[in-house]
Amino acid sequence: MSASDPTPSLTLLPQLPRSSDGGPVFPEPWAAEAFAMAVHLNERGLFAWSEWAECLSAELHKPGRAEDGSDYFDCWVAALSGLLIRHGVAAADQILALQHSWQLSAKATPHGKPILLANDPGD
Repeated sequence: MSASDPTPSLTLLPQLPRSSDGGPVFPEPWAAEAFAMAVHLNERGLFAWSEWAECLSAELHKPGRAEDGSDYFDCWVAALSGLLIRHGVAAADQILALQHSWQLSAKATPHGKPILLANDPGD
């Protein structure tokens, strides 16, 4: 599969939670967004889907991961972050700073309201 193949094979992701019709199932909106980002960056040619699957597999098999798979999409984010760093799209400190900003924004956002980076009290 080439880096720009627009139809990544979900068969390369055997642990992906799926519905009865075979489509992916996401526990929360952010997980769907992480999935969409990985597909989009593959379609743009940043990485081959096989490279993505290899990085995701490495994250899934790290010691301390949830045996029940409940941290599956946390692994997606970690794999995606690693690929962004590897391919020079972002530096690790940039990703960590953005992650911290999102966390502060989430804490500062009233329940039921959208979480926006503008809610970060540190900005």
